[in-house]
Amino acid sequence: MTDRPLTLMAVHAHPDDEATGTGGVLARYAAEGIRTVLVTCTDGGCGDGTGGVKPGDPGHDPAAVASMRRQELKASCDVLKISDLEMLDYADSGMMGWPSNDAPGSFWRTPVEEGAARLAELMRQYRPDVVVTYDENGFYGHPDHIQANRITTAALEMTGLTPKVYWTTMPRSGMQRFGEIMREFHEDMPEPDPAEAAALAEIGLPDDEITTWVDTAAFSGQKYDALAAHASQGENIFFLKMGKERFGELMGIETFVRVKGATEAAVPETDLFAGLR
Repeated sequence: MTDRPLTLMAVHAHPDDEATGTGGVLARYAAEGIRTVLVTCTDGGCGDGTGGVKPGDPGHDPAAVASMRRQELKASCDVLKISDLEMLDYADSGMMGWPSNDAPGSFWRTPVEEGAARLAELMRQYRPDVVVTYDENGFYGHPDHIQANRITTAALEMTGLTPKVYWTTMPRSGMQRFGEIMREFHEDMPEPDPAEAAALAEIGLPDDEITTWVDTAAFSGQKYDALAAHASQGENIFFLKMGKERFGELMGIETFVRVKGATEAAVPETDLFAGLR
């Protein structure tokens, strides 16, 4: 036995990602006395600027956006009661195919070994029992999400640590429901073309391939408030348009696929720490 607390480490790409995919588990496990460590890899400089100005438009200042988003991230961490925030501060790479992908200092351009070495140091410091990040496609193909997966995988190899490792995901049934809700809130939204529809259909996993379903309903209010803390990106955060009550009704479970396990805990499971306590 050891006095070291059980520790969850979430490795995310941008400010606000921590709330979107893992806000519920971060809040839940913090409330249960587990140490929660958030590693945010980029500065978020490719997000919207003041007044909603978009990247590449006149008046968009990535450095100013990054500074604003750092403060929003800290506010989100306060809401979720995150124990420790670590920022790698790589430049936000933007969406796949943007010129910012190859800008000096961008996360996407950074050698995996370099980012992994920095993350490995944090892993040695915190010794997480559970690590959460994205799948190999970054859930939907975002370069910084893909890179977060790559450096997490490499860092674990560097350290030799053997935590339970999870990738965030969504059940295909949930993705279908999400599409229906988007059309409910945007009645004039056109149907996607066949290629786009086919790509969307591949996001997430079939329900029976999801290993871990965590009930976070009691913390949906915190998750909503954490998303709302990222006010500068409100136009891009669809979930805020639902309102808190509807959000709570629909966002009460977070789902994951377990890719490595330091325990013999059976799946499907309902707790990231199953077998560890």
